[in-house]
Amino acid sequence: MKEPLIPVVLMPHTAHIRSHRKPRNRSASTIAMRAGVAGGVLSLAAAGASASANAAEPVTQTLELPTLTADLSAQVAQSADATQQAAANYQLQAERDAAATKAAKQAKSDLADAKKKAEARKKAAAEAARKAAAERASRSTARTTLSTTSTTAHAGSSTSTGSSTATGSAAAIVSFVKAQIGDTYISGGTGPNTWDCSGLVQAAFKQVGISLPRVSQDQSTAGTQVSLSNLQPGDILYWGSAGSAYHVAVYVGDGMFVGAQNPSTGVVEKPLSYDPPTGAVRVL
Repeated sequence: MKEPLIPVVLMPHTAHIRSHRKPRNRSASTIAMRAGVAGGVLSLAAAGASASANAAEPVTQTLELPTLTADLSAQVAQSADATQQAAANYQLQAERDAAATKAAKQAKSDLADAKKKAEARKKAAAEAARKAAAERASRSTARTTLSTTSTTAHAGSSTSTGSSTATGSAAAIVSFVKAQIGDTYISGGTGPNTWDCSGLVQAAFKQVGISLPRVSQDQSTAGTQVSLSNLQPGDILYWGSAGSAYHVAVYVGDGMFVGAQNPSTGVVEKPLSYDPPTGAVRVL
């Protein structure tokens, strides 16, 4: 007995045969993780390959500097200005200190000079005072002597100051100066109608051929110094010190003198007591 035939159904090789296994339930997170790992491996591989390819090339690094903004520029400018101002202030202070030191030294030197000058003036004043006192004493003595002499002479006493009678050249000199009494006094005057003291004396001695210096200082030393108690007509009287006299006149005898005194009096004849002279010189 033949077994029954079982029909066989042939399927094409492209036919899809359902699997009897249950499909795996892959979560989205698992799939993503696997994709990330695969991607990382691929990335590392690619980076390694790139590094190997570029190993021979030089690596250049570029540093980016911060860009100066307007505020930063202003701060830098302010800082520079502050530094410059501080330097200027320091220089100015240094100059002031140097000037102060110099001024202090100069003040010290000036003070020392002032002290020296003051001391010199003090000594000069003391010497001048001493000389003035001595001159006053001498003038006082001379005034007393001349006053007595003048009074005695006018009283007709036989006692007189030297010779009272002019003779020869002395008479000519006395005559000349008396002829000028009443003329005007003018500083620098030398005649014929205006005179100063030394101009009159010089002109009087010129009448007898004697040339005298022009000024009082020189006329006070032009002859021999004589005592005021031994005067003779024609002697030159002077006021002040010999060699530095400030006024001169001519002694005319009898205790009198003629001189160009000042602008107020002009040329006058006065007794010795009117203005006692300091000394006298004899030229004749």
